[in-house]
Amino acid sequence: MYFTATSKIFLLFSLLLTFNVHAGLMGTGDLGIIIERAIGQVKLINTSKRIAIGSIDGLGDLSHASVVFSRDARYAFVFGRDGGLTKIDLLTSKISKRIIQAGNSIGGAISQDGRFVAVSNYEPGGVRIFDSETLEPVLDIPASYGQGSSSKLSKVVGLVDAPGQKFIFSLYDAGEIWLVDINNPDEPIIRKFRDVGLQPYDALITPDGRYYIAGLYGENGLAILDLWHVEKGIKKVLNDYGRDDEKLPVYKMPHLEGWAQAGNYLFVPAIGEHAVIVIDPDDWQEVTRIKTYGQPVFAIARPDGRQVWVNFAFPKNDHLQIIDVAKMEIIKELVPGKAVLHMEFTPRGEEVWVSVRDEDRVNIYDTDTFENIAQISVDKPSGIFFTHRAHKIGL
Repeated sequence: MYFTATSKIFLLFSLLLTFNVHAGLMGTGDLGIIIERAIGQVKLINTSKRIAIGSIDGLGDLSHASVVFSRDARYAFVFGRDGGLTKIDLLTSKISKRIIQAGNSIGGAISQDGRFVAVSNYEPGGVRIFDSETLEPVLDIPASYGQGSSSKLSKVVGLVDAPGQKFIFSLYDAGEIWLVDINNPDEPIIRKFRDVGLQPYDALITPDGRYYIAGLYGENGLAILDLWHVEKGIKKVLNDYGRDDEKLPVYKMPHLEGWAQAGNYLFVPAIGEHAVIVIDPDDWQEVTRIKTYGQPVFAIARPDGRQVWVNFAFPKNDHLQIIDVAKMEIIKELVPGKAVLHMEFTPRGEEVWVSVRDEDRVNIYDTDTFENIAQISVDKPSGIFFTHRAHKIGL
């Protein structure tokens, strides 16, 4: 075949262009972000290489910040305490769009189909829903309660996505739980469950999307809604779960989203006690209590359910303990450093990343050997969020 000089140049250019395009391609399945709360920034990381690959600043107040991911795992939506909602492109390490949608917010969720992002707000109390592509407003749901002139807005907590293109959340001041169907966002269907208990302060949805569980700050017990049978209403369980009889001061209320479902049981941090409570979800009764080093904050299950990793409130927040689910006992204790705030497992659980805030680093542990296999320097790290969350209910 005969090639002219021009065709040879064109062919060479095409090959170089193809090589450059493919060389620049990158998946997002092993990416994640770490919150650097003190400086309003996030660190972009690669979990396969165990390295930081970028930083993104200008995110405002990131105290109590949380993150959800688009269903293609390309974008992270960061919910700031200052009401900021920021959409980050993980492939370009840039902010795609940022809005201030309220005065004080406390987390958010992404819809089952990925089309909508919802934010729960303290001020003004309610939930606001946005288009996940543009961050344009779609729906405003004021959390109003009371009648007439006595009507008020409640702080909203425990917002999660639920199967059937729904969001569910708790009204802290009103003692209510609302289930919102947004299949038609122009005409949302809101189902309100009243008198669920005093001051629901946090909530979770079980990994299968069936049970929504709200912890109560103002009284003992838990409020549970079975989303398979919403017609049965709220069920109150574990009436001795709470703060009334504690013998110790409560340094930090446990995060319900840090509960672990492992094997056939739920592992729940006790309030004001040095213990993890094991619950049978078939009857919602306590099975046993596992004594711990301090007051648990998070109890997080390794993806295979064999281990539960537990961290603790101040002043014992330099430790971790690992529970063997089969043995129902602690098998290992680690001391990562001062102020262990958060843990995140890699998708299949061979490693766990641990934020050590007061020592400005993240430790990476092998979950079989418990060896500290790597460290990454991070400014005052708090929450760690990996992109596999994009494909999990309630995360």
